[in-house]
Amino acid sequence: MGAPVDFDCYTTLLEKEMKLTANNVETAFMDCLFKEGEDASDPAIAEGITSKYGFHKGRLKAHEGDIDSMLSELPKEFHKDGGGGMSFLNACNNSKGDQWTGTHQIMEQLFSLGQACKKVECLMPRDMWPALPGGMPYYVVV
Repeated sequence: MGAPVDFDCYTTLLEKEMKLTANNVETAFMDCLFKEGEDASDPAIAEGITSKYGFHKGRLKAHEGDIDSMLSELPKEFHKDGGGGMSFLNACNNSKGDQWTGTHQIMEQLFSLGQACKKVECLMPRDMWPALPGGMPYYVVV
């Protein structure tokens, strides 16, 4: 028999390699929401474009590596050290220019997860969004 397998090593590797896909974003998002019967008195809050979300802090923390990994695949212009922020409307493409989702709802889920774990900031207050292209906010990955 070979050496014992260190599953923690594989888990860490998988977390670092979480790909930016609509399915991965939605899976993480749904897992971070409160389940029926859970104490939701102390949520991690994120205000999306259409909704305000409360996430389970423990599960959000468990997905933090996944969220980091997925956010890292956004175009460099979204990153604080790459461009300083970009319109929500451009988040449907990854850093290679490939479209990873076709729905704003999934993009909102990604940014809401990022906001809840303090990895994403909205650059302008909501009352200024109408002045922006498409009336959509600009986000920065910090």
